[in-house]
Amino acid sequence: MTVQEQYEQLEKTVREYNPAGDFARIRAAFEYADQCHDGQKRKSGEPYIIHPLAVAQIVAEELKLDSESIEAALLHDVIEDTPASHDDVAHLFSPTIADLVEGVSKLTRIQYATKEDEQMENLRKMLIAMSKDIRVILIKIADRLHNMRTMEYQSPAKQKQKSLETMEIYAPISHRLGMQRMKWELEDLSLKYLDPVGYEEIVTKLNDRSQEHEAFLQRIQAQIAQRLNELSISHVVYGRIKHPYSIYRKMFAQNKSLEEIFDLFAFRVLVDNVGDCYNVLGVIHDLYKPILGRFKDYIGTAKPNGYQSLHTTVMGTDGVPFEVQIRTKEMHEIAEYGVAAHWKYKQNGQGAGSEGRYEWVRRLLENQEGADAEDYIHSLKVDMFADEVFVFTPNGDVQNLPAGATPIDFAYAIHSAVGNRMVGAKVNNRIVTFDHKLKNGDIVEIMPSNSAKGPSRDWMSIAKSSEARSKIRQWFKKERREENIANGRASFEQELKHAGLSMKDVTSAENLAMLLKKVSYGSLDDMYAAIGYGGFTAQKAVSRIRSELLKLARQQQAEAASIKAAEESIPIPRPVKSEQGIIVEGLDNCLVKFSRCCTPVPGDAIVGFITRGYGVSVHRADCPNASPERRASQEGRWLKVTWGSDTNESYPTTIEVVCKDRLNLLLDISAALSTTQTFVSGIQSRSTEDGFAIIRMEIRVRDGEQMQAIMNKLHQISGILKVTRPAG
Repeated sequence: MTVQEQYEQLEKTVREYNPAGDFARIRAAFEYADQCHDGQKRKSGEPYIIHPLAVAQIVAEELKLDSESIEAALLHDVIEDTPASHDDVAHLFSPTIADLVEGVSKLTRIQYATKEDEQMENLRKMLIAMSKDIRVILIKIADRLHNMRTMEYQSPAKQKQKSLETMEIYAPISHRLGMQRMKWELEDLSLKYLDPVGYEEIVTKLNDRSQEHEAFLQRIQAQIAQRLNELSISHVVYGRIKHPYSIYRKMFAQNKSLEEIFDLFAFRVLVDNVGDCYNVLGVIHDLYKPILGRFKDYIGTAKPNGYQSLHTTVMGTDGVPFEVQIRTKEMHEIAEYGVAAHWKYKQNGQGAGSEGRYEWVRRLLENQEGADAEDYIHSLKVDMFADEVFVFTPNGDVQNLPAGATPIDFAYAIHSAVGNRMVGAKVNNRIVTFDHKLKNGDIVEIMPSNSAKGPSRDWMSIAKSSEARSKIRQWFKKERREENIANGRASFEQELKHAGLSMKDVTSAENLAMLLKKVSYGSLDDMYAAIGYGGFTAQKAVSRIRSELLKLARQQQAEAASIKAAEESIPIPRPVKSEQGIIVEGLDNCLVKFSRCCTPVPGDAIVGFITRGYGVSVHRADCPNASPERRASQEGRWLKVTWGSDTNESYPTTIEVVCKDRLNLLLDISAALSTTQTFVSGIQSRSTEDGFAIIRMEIRVRDGEQMQAIMNKLHQISGILKVTRPAG
């Protein structure tokens, strides 16, 4: 299918569910994305525009979102992977679409100390944007889904890395948003690369038994349909095999082979109203024997992501167990498509969406204040991935908590003041310990006291939810700062001693600022306080400081060696010529390199700088990096250098041209360079909004004389305003 055919298919898909869509703007977004990505290829060798088109198709076909979402999906990589900026997209389309695209884009231009830090910042950015507009995460999940569908073109290491990230982050977020179809596909595709042998085994065996399975599904489906028809209950019933990852998890958890797993089948019954849901449940239990403890009512108590359904597991007449899910058609839409099923934009293209349903996003962000990368990622995995338990207050209000939650988690879920004043707890009217694990249906009562001294530090290790741990940390941070500083300092100094380091190394004037930057705190007291209240650990602090001190020590040794070598050589005023046509006074046979910041050529006034481990770096005398101020502050490392008589045949350098943008401009510049017999190794150009062009060229010249001739020649071209040699 050609690119144009794919676009036409996208338009057709959107028209089917949204005939009033803004197709002129959708086409404009496609054409702009196609223009921006022109010349870019995917790993498969296909034009890059295939990817944005496929993401937009998923957004339309799977999620049925509004026109703005389709435009943002088509443009989702232009800010990240092309010269286009946020302002460009906002100007051409709208600030809303620009924000959506920016929200989906990764933070590719910032360097992070660790992979965890990078992942944390990407996720935090995505979630912040998501809390403002849920469509950001919907487009991001569609983006990840297409990348997983085409993962075979990546290296094995990349396949495993992306699959693990998908399994730990994107599939759970899809689950939390109620998007079950996409969650299943993400899980199956991830499993394919994380355990290819296990995946292939399951898929092969399912295919081998497909006829047998299909016969069973049709037989049960017919039995249920017949009984519901007899009772005149309007319905739709169908069955399916559980997806490979669901089977894989069961095999792994129960240490069983595929042949030993019997509940491979699930049936869905869709009806018109809630009353019929319960009527159908009675019919199913009359037809088949229900298995005790396997009934769940998510209609009476919906899941936090809005999911509603009745679940029951029964034993078929031939001894094969299977699950039956019963729900209304509206519930089914929400179960399959989650947030996308009731997104306001889908109906009218206006409004801010069902934001109230996604307060958990904001809570997740707030709970991570003061947490480091490792804790943040862990909290994401716990809060997103964990199974949930539903418990009740004495008044009958439902609280959902992560599996394994304790009364501490329950208390802080109600309010931080309740948790801080808690002195005991009752579960089902019996006093329990603080580490008691809550179960579905428990009635929990917190016993507070105004004389309570606040939470214990032990609670941090007992609490399961990030919300509870965050609120405990905040209490210690606020109420006990002086105590935290004292405790944190003691822990830090002890750990420092174990590592064989001295406090003098940490507090020295030349090291302190750099070390504080490494641990991301403004002062030592702030770091001590964080260690004291549990927001940071002494082990992590010392580990980061130790690595930075070792790095600084190596740098100082290299610098001292270079300076010593220079000092030892200086008394011998023998000018010795290097291999690069440069004479370095006082040094013999030293390595010389030309600085990239100013690219000197023969005839330029030059100076030399002793670099760590790389010999002498040659700068133009007018380079900002060789300014008199810098030379004064680094006395002893600057040397006098001069050009020798037998220089190289050519030297790389850079020129920058500012001119009025017009047709055939590059052609005229090329012709001028050709007449001067100039070798061009690279060229970059960009246009400005006010009609100018900036052209940067990498060229090779013999000397400054040829350089001046080239610049004079360029000045003669119509429209050229300035020709310079950039430096610094």
